[in-house]
Amino acid sequence: MRSSPNQLLARVSVAHLISHLYIMTVPAMLPLLPGAMQVSFLELGVAIGVFNIVSALVQAPLGFLVDRLGAKRMLMAALALGSASFGLVALLPSYFWLLVAMGLAGLANGVYHPADYSLLSRGMPSERMGRAFSVHTFAGFLGGALAPPLMVGVALAWDPRWSFAIAALAGGMALVFVATGSALQASEKSVGVGSIKSGSAQARPLSTPIATLALLTLLFTMLSLSTGAIERFSVSALVQGFDVALPAANLALTSFLFASAFGVLAGGVLADKTERHGDVAALAFALAAVLVVMVIMVSLPPLLLAMVLALAGFLTGMVAPSRDMLVRAASPEGAEGRTFGIVSTGFNFGGVIGPVLFGFLLDWGLASGVLWSAVGFMVITTFIVLYQERRQRVRAAVSAG
Repeated sequence: MRSSPNQLLARVSVAHLISHLYIMTVPAMLPLLPGAMQVSFLELGVAIGVFNIVSALVQAPLGFLVDRLGAKRMLMAALALGSASFGLVALLPSYFWLLVAMGLAGLANGVYHPADYSLLSRGMPSERMGRAFSVHTFAGFLGGALAPPLMVGVALAWDPRWSFAIAALAGGMALVFVATGSALQASEKSVGVGSIKSGSAQARPLSTPIATLALLTLLFTMLSLSTGAIERFSVSALVQGFDVALPAANLALTSFLFASAFGVLAGGVLADKTERHGDVAALAFALAAVLVVMVIMVSLPPLLLAMVLALAGFLTGMVAPSRDMLVRAASPEGAEGRTFGIVSTGFNFGGVIGPVLFGFLLDWGLASGVLWSAVGFMVITTFIVLYQERRQRVRAAVSAG
């Protein structure tokens, strides 16, 4: 690859890393914030829900603005707004300002995917596109994995407001890095395969059946709920309901998140080697569900707990490329972007429902219910992907016949 595509990928990936760091900033500190802010888990769940509601509402309109105003300009604005949001909580550490900040951060979050994919699709060589998307996704997972040790470590060493300050500083540094990237500007001016496909998508209607869109949106919602239960609430659940020390619970979550990131890379290789993407995703999630049941039913020492959740994280991370291939297979040619934009709102639906549900369970002393919920959503996910895989095979057989 030429230096320009490498620089482009590095800058877009850093922005994606920051976006996932921000998604996990408040969830990572859930065990500490009730005492620091004098709020309940349910109230914190509402704050996380605000983030996802705003993201769901603005994602499509911001996608149009990305096309109109330019992806680099919008990406820089998102980094600036996200950084300012968490800087606001550092300066004014109250629940009211947390709600305001989560709304603003949710607005910024709606920019990242349309801007990132626009820049990559126009600036990366077509023969490297799949691996570029894989690196981009890996960077996002890595950002989420960095949040627990960074946010909790700073909060324990000083104060939670300093964790918010560190998050703001990280966004500011990323903004400087992105702003100095001439490769991003060049990608916006190029007219390559990605831009041609985008124009093709605008010229033809989205003809994916409504039932398929609904099923895939439900799939994304279940994915959000199942992994969100672990990513955002497992530490509080383990501490409250399973007598796990906070450092051990935090280590287990960090292991899950880092393993998820590397699972994405492994899943990308596997997705290129098979056409049975639904079967791959179903098997991975079924095995992950078994591992979470083990965590619930067996009292595991800290190191073994971290290893079990790391394996579960690796399996759930492997699903991401196969998930995307399922969406691509269900999309009409030239309309993949809009199809993905529609079904990915399922992540936001899950992000609204999950925090309120899991916060309620913790407030009522039902910590094990958080992990059992994760298992239940994983089982539902398994059946959905198997059903969608079967639908795709039937459709392919009909088309071939």
